[in-house]
Amino acid sequence: MILGFDPGRDKCGIAIVDPDGAVPYHQVVLAAEAVATLQGLCRNFAITQIVLGNQTTSGTWQRTLQENLPPTIPITPVDERYSTLEARDRYWQMYPPQGLTRLIPQGMRSPPRAIDDIVAIILVERYLRLAKPESTKPAGLI
Repeated sequence: MILGFDPGRDKCGIAIVDPDGAVPYHQVVLAAEAVATLQGLCRNFAITQIVLGNQTTSGTWQRTLQENLPPTIPITPVDERYSTLEARDRYWQMYPPQGLTRLIPQGMRSPPRAIDDIVAIILVERYLRLAKPESTKPAGLI
């Protein structure tokens, strides 16, 4: 299982993604509660990797995670540029609008809650795309 972590000053997004791509857990927590939440998740899930967004406060958070989580779990920073925009679109895929909200164009809708947890899911997906070896083309093809 891979734990995605979108760090922030006030709130953080957390998601766990299993090897099949399912997301058994995702939540937005206050930054002050993040370490305790992550410690609990490391006890309850077989976490093999932590993926950390590389922008806001990531250096501080990486040190904090290294100090407070099992040292056997590697922490890998991942580029999180434009992940919030991607998470807004993903929110509406995961939670389709209901009622009159359906009539508002998607680009004009704002999710009714923080989406940092969805950013954490996207960070894991980016990590998995980067971790896959590139497919090789058959000989003779350019």
